[in-house]
Amino acid sequence: MGRIKSALEIALERTESVPSDKAGIGQFEAKQRGKRLANEFLEDPQRSLEEAIKKAPKDERSAIKQGIFDVLISQLNLPVSKDDEKRIEIVGKGLQTVIGNPQFATRFKQFVQIINRYLDESARYVEAIKHQYAPKLRQKEEEVARRLGRQIQLDPFQDPEFVTFYNQSMNALKENYQPAVEQVRQQAIQLFTK
Repeated sequence: MGRIKSALEIALERTESVPSDKAGIGQFEAKQRGKRLANEFLEDPQRSLEEAIKKAPKDERSAIKQGIFDVLISQLNLPVSKDDEKRIEIVGKGLQTVIGNPQFATRFKQFVQIINRYLDESARYVEAIKHQYAPKLRQKEEEVARRLGRQIQLDPFQDPEFVTFYNQSMNALKENYQPAVEQVRQQAIQLFTK
């Protein structure tokens, strides 16, 4: 009677002849290290990405830069609030470090100005939307007050009709500014891959 082999023994026999790619594994690990460095940089912008890259072995630097770039480029988007403005500036600083092209620094400064304009316009939109919807909201408050017998103040964001109107208006505004984000991303990718 023959010996029954375990699944692990069978798998090991089948993979004995498969060559391992130690260089590929090293590059993968370096890229992962770059991603960790980028996340640490986003949490603490005082950390020097440039120093961390210089300390790395020469054969791993491009993979580390790629990991950093991948994380930072994914953070490049329209801000939700004023708090995101600082994060975007940090992202720009990090991208400039891995790209190393003064042309990108100039383009990114312009992008930050566009972001500021977007945030200002977004705040005005919110106020205009609330003002435009106010008569309808008062009408709903009066209707609820008649049914309940007491005054009620409704939050516009709890009204599905308002939320739909708000989202449509804000999405229209975002569509005006999204091309600027895409242009900066594309320029960053082009300059990084050179």
